[in-house]
Amino acid sequence: MTTMERRFSIKCLSTEGVDNGGLQLQENGGVLPVPDSINNGNLLSTTSTTCLYDDPPVQKRKRSLVQMTREALPRLENYRNSRRALKRPSLGELHGGEDANKDPNGTADVQETTTSGPHGVKLGWIQGVLIPCLLNIWGVMLFLRLSWVVAQSGIGETLLIIGLSAVVCVITTLSLSAISTNGEVKGGGIYYIISRSLGPEFGASVGIVFAIANAVAASMNTIGFCDSLNDLLASYDTYIIDGGINDVRLVGVIAIFVMILICAIGMEWESKAQNLLVAIIVGAMLDFIVGTAIGPLNDDQRAKGFAGFSTEQFNENFGSAYRTQDNVVYNFFQVFAIFFPSVTGIQAGANISGDLKDPASAIPKGTLLSLLISMTSYVTFVFFAGGAAMRDASGNVTDLYNGTLADCAANYSCEYGLFNSYSVMQLMASWGLFIYAGCFAATLSTALTNLLSVPRLIQALGIDRIYPGLIYFSKGYGKAGEPYRGYVLTFVVSSAFVLIADLNAIAPLISNFYLASYALINFCTFHAAFIKPLGWRPTFRYYNTWLSLAGFIICVAIMFLINWQFSLITFIVILGLYLVVVYRKPDVNWGSTTQAQTYKTALSTAHRLINTGEHVKLYEPQILVLCGATHARPSLLDFANYITKNNSLLVVGDIVEKKISHKVRTNRRRLAYSWLSDRKIKAFYTIVDGVSFETGAKVLLQSSGIGKLAPNVLMMGYKNNWRTCNSEELIAYFNVLHAAFDNRLSVVILRLVDGLDYSKLMEEDENIPSTDLSIPISRAEPIQSISRQLMHADSNLNISHLVASEGNTSSNVSSNTTRSYNLAGRNNKNKKLLNADKLIFRTDSGQELHKTVLDKISQFRNKQDKGTIDVWWLYDDGGLTMLLPYIISTRNHWANSKLRVFALTSNTLEKEEEKNMANLLSKFRLEYSSLKMVNISDKPSDSTIRFFDELLEHFKTPCDVKENECKVSEIEIAALQEKTYRQLRLRELLLEHSSEANLIVMSLPMPRKGTVSAPLYMAWLEALTKDLPPYLLVRGNQQSVLTFYS
Repeated sequence: MTTMERRFSIKCLSTEGVDNGGLQLQENGGVLPVPDSINNGNLLSTTSTTCLYDDPPVQKRKRSLVQMTREALPRLENYRNSRRALKRPSLGELHGGEDANKDPNGTADVQETTTSGPHGVKLGWIQGVLIPCLLNIWGVMLFLRLSWVVAQSGIGETLLIIGLSAVVCVITTLSLSAISTNGEVKGGGIYYIISRSLGPEFGASVGIVFAIANAVAASMNTIGFCDSLNDLLASYDTYIIDGGINDVRLVGVIAIFVMILICAIGMEWESKAQNLLVAIIVGAMLDFIVGTAIGPLNDDQRAKGFAGFSTEQFNENFGSAYRTQDNVVYNFFQVFAIFFPSVTGIQAGANISGDLKDPASAIPKGTLLSLLISMTSYVTFVFFAGGAAMRDASGNVTDLYNGTLADCAANYSCEYGLFNSYSVMQLMASWGLFIYAGCFAATLSTALTNLLSVPRLIQALGIDRIYPGLIYFSKGYGKAGEPYRGYVLTFVVSSAFVLIADLNAIAPLISNFYLASYALINFCTFHAAFIKPLGWRPTFRYYNTWLSLAGFIICVAIMFLINWQFSLITFIVILGLYLVVVYRKPDVNWGSTTQAQTYKTALSTAHRLINTGEHVKLYEPQILVLCGATHARPSLLDFANYITKNNSLLVVGDIVEKKISHKVRTNRRRLAYSWLSDRKIKAFYTIVDGVSFETGAKVLLQSSGIGKLAPNVLMMGYKNNWRTCNSEELIAYFNVLHAAFDNRLSVVILRLVDGLDYSKLMEEDENIPSTDLSIPISRAEPIQSISRQLMHADSNLNISHLVASEGNTSSNVSSNTTRSYNLAGRNNKNKKLLNADKLIFRTDSGQELHKTVLDKISQFRNKQDKGTIDVWWLYDDGGLTMLLPYIISTRNHWANSKLRVFALTSNTLEKEEEKNMANLLSKFRLEYSSLKMVNISDKPSDSTIRFFDELLEHFKTPCDVKENECKVSEIEIAALQEKTYRQLRLRELLLEHSSEANLIVMSLPMPRKGTVSAPLYMAWLEALTKDLPPYLLVRGNQQSVLTFYS
């Protein structure tokens, strides 16, 4: 057997069993044992089509797909967000790269993002959706308020109220069905649906409101139960305390407690209780229908307003007759507000979606059917009650005989009839006591369903860690993960509202909360269908984009028509909860439609910008800053942020000369954006690897940005080591300047006294997996504290792995700014314990770094002292040299720095030129404190000339210089002597006037191609900037960026 044959051979495990053993091996993630009977050394060659054995020959089975290829078959497990999910081969494994040798049986590290805890009993669409929805809809209003609604609004307007409610509910149900069938629906119901559609801000705020609404709805139905119980006891001249409000409070709290216990026992007990309750309700309905159809059995019933079916009675009750009751002036929308909570049960199935076997199909099927059944029953009751009962009746048989039964309505003294008695249905039923049973079942079942949904909604919010206060209540207990702490909270809230003991006072507020929730459900569907992200593919097709928008508008309009004060309170509460989530910025990514909207808006805006003409009034400096990794030159990036902050584009260019892996590149990008986020810098980060600095810079200059959102300014740090670096580096730096001007970009160069490059101090561990954010990063600790690691409050950095002592800015420090601000905020009290000026930071290796080094790194993040920004506007480059310092002076950190302007003049026209310059600055509306004209025609001093000669000492050559040779010929020096003297004279003036400035901004000398060499040009810049405060050299692209036209 050849070496190649042995390399691609495996043990033949068995001639029986699984046909696709290789696939089973990969799925199980283990190794199949070799049976003793097969352990005879026989080999199966994977390169052949037959299995050859020495003795006896056996026909080979077909090889599995997994044995032939690394490719994975399309499988559901590959798409799950779960630790147990299978992981398809990465692109690196297939293509052959850094992941080629990775274990193909590894599993994904992505944690499942879910809002549901451990699952217990799973429910079908009838038990989990249809029955809960029916029980929620058949609530307190069915037996205690529907007859009163008919009395106030009449049969006609009551049907309109039911119809309007049905329109709202049907549209919302269609929207809810569309969202719930667009992927798996986890626990949390309405909160889960809205948060995954519109994002955590809307979802969490509406989730809280909806949880409160459900808790209050449970209280309302419990109050209805207590009122019905009081009526029943009153018929037997019995009461508990006073037969009124105190009885309601006592019985209500006890009832809430018992129902909470039923819910806490588990889903099976709750489901069994619901089955019994719905059977009682249906029986009570039949009892009412039969009794009404039979008609009154005696004069006592007739005297109390049960007249029986008649055309006359139907016509009398058809129109509305709104009255003032309990100091409330009722109208159509006031009555609608009382009725609407009775149709708010459509979300009952979605509230417990985590407990459903198949939420995607169960929610639309069960909800729509329950809506059809309930609305049909309501309409039937309206016709029966309005066609067979009087609005007012005295209850006196004598008045019945005299024909004066309704005369008491004149002074509102009637005690019976649809208006005055909430027990009309008991009167009209064939067996009145059974109506009480139905009323008890309807109210308690609705309360039970509401109480069941609230803790689960709270649990979902707590698991997602949106509001910290709810995390405590989200803990699940037992096999089914029951949120017992959430039940306690629900009991407290519901009991508090039960103590109000007034059903009509609570109903309008509940209506507003529910309408707000329904409005957002409709808006979610509209937004998703309008934006149409590729992930929007609901299996429920019977919805319409504009119908959902109409549902949203209708809900909001009804809210304000019912009670604009309550509506305003509702929206204020939602807005407050929304702002809390916005402020907390939860670290979640749910693929909401707001994210899709952001992308599409940005894309369309970028396209519109292409066709928008440029105008000098709208000029914004869009900067490409070549700073390497974001943490390498923090001062350079901070300074660039001063210019672009909240106004224009900032692109961070990172050029890595060595080839790096995809993993390192991805992690480097993650660390960069984390660093930018911590320092509140709005910038884009782009990286180029595997090319030289010059090539990478040219790539970035030509390809950064899209359309009009492209850099027009190149910003770099000054090359401090230009005299000692190798010639290739110097030529590359110089050529990048030429490349920027060739691409018609402006150029800005920043120089600081101690340099900008802290890359060795700030080295990051690029091999930290991007998915593992919990790996502890070592931190620098002050010498004064050995027991716990500290970060000084003044520092913006998180220092570790230092490899130098104080004053050495080339030390090796690892910084993870993701944690820097947390550390800083955590240790503010250390200011009282430690002397900040003497604070030394110690690394894990025991080496030290003085605080002054940290101050230099973050010098532009602190407020600048009172001083000046000196602007040496020497040449007209379009005004950028003047515009940039003006922008900087408007920032808060530079508020104490005033602009001083220096400009060139000749000896003969100094006064006139100063007047012209002052007039120009005035027309540009640029505030400045002083203007000084300077002359640079004088020859510089001998000491300055000697200083310059020393700079070029190692670069001079008497011979001609070849292209890209890092030398300066005598001929070049002589040819450019006059220009050199101007730079040296400027140095003398700078030392005279601007040595104490906070910042110097000067026009950058133009490096004319083919005229000046790299060493000579860098010597000019060295002469202009050496031993001076922070220095900014600016050269515009000769296009106007300032204008005095309106």
